[in-house]
Amino acid sequence: MTSPELTTFRLTFDAMGSSCEVMLAAVNEAEARRLAQFAIDEVKRIEHKYSRYTQDGVTAQINRAAGGDWIQVDEETLSLLSYADSLYEASGGLFDMTSGVLRRAWNFKQPALPSETVLNEALSLIGWHRVERDGEALRLPDVGMEVDFGGFGKEYAADRAAEVLMGEGVQHGYVNLAGDMRIIGPKPDGQPWQIGIQDPRVPGRVVATIPVESGALATSGDYERFFELDGKRYCHILDPKRGFPVGYWRSISVLAPVAIVAGSCTTIAMLKEQAGIEFLESTGMDYLAIDHGGENYQKTF
Repeated sequence: MTSPELTTFRLTFDAMGSSCEVMLAAVNEAEARRLAQFAIDEVKRIEHKYSRYTQDGVTAQINRAAGGDWIQVDEETLSLLSYADSLYEASGGLFDMTSGVLRRAWNFKQPALPSETVLNEALSLIGWHRVERDGEALRLPDVGMEVDFGGFGKEYAADRAAEVLMGEGVQHGYVNLAGDMRIIGPKPDGQPWQIGIQDPRVPGRVVATIPVESGALATSGDYERFFELDGKRYCHILDPKRGFPVGYWRSISVLAPVAIVAGSCTTIAMLKEQAGIEFLESTGMDYLAIDHGGENYQKTF
């Protein structure tokens, strides 16, 4: 059904170190801004609670206690930890919430490989299976261990923001957190949104345009944070078992019912390298993957 009285508005904001936007249909700009603020507030809430840069958030509380006390967590955090369990199992241990310590070894602002000593020290602190859990409490057994919700925090925030908007009656629009998107519904005229997939080698160029009416779209790639050294690209997606960046895929995009699933699938497929396509096929999701040689692999897109 069309809604001719509605106009589409795009409202931008910064969160999670990225440029973000809320697109929605409303009767006027003031109403659009009022509604968008609910979504923005929810994104900011999740950022404050789970960012590793927030000193009074859940992540900092857990990480400060590493090697010491048990930490009680709330129901929301428990659900995210449970989701992390499922990702760890589905990925064969490649999607590991404790692997954020590898950033101590890698600095993608300068083209240099980490020393073996520094890398091995970080690797020794990785292991989701080592995290101790007891009901609503958890404990990191070794000093220096960390959990990091960054692997799916942005996608979770996109989902929550969209759900807040839907709770306010929004039926047309989407939440876009730096390319991780949750679509609420089609345009007011019933047409799908046309979502572009970025070329991983040519900034500003689109390799595909996906019509989406609902669901979520997420992309992982080797072009977001990287450096090149001796003709080789080193990206920020790090294998927690080797401690080195993955290198088989340039980018992987997945269309799924919710953003947290879409994003998790793209990351696991990137981490699985050559086995990524087999994993994507097993999910039943639609995808577009571009390998290191520029060849496209596509299902339905």
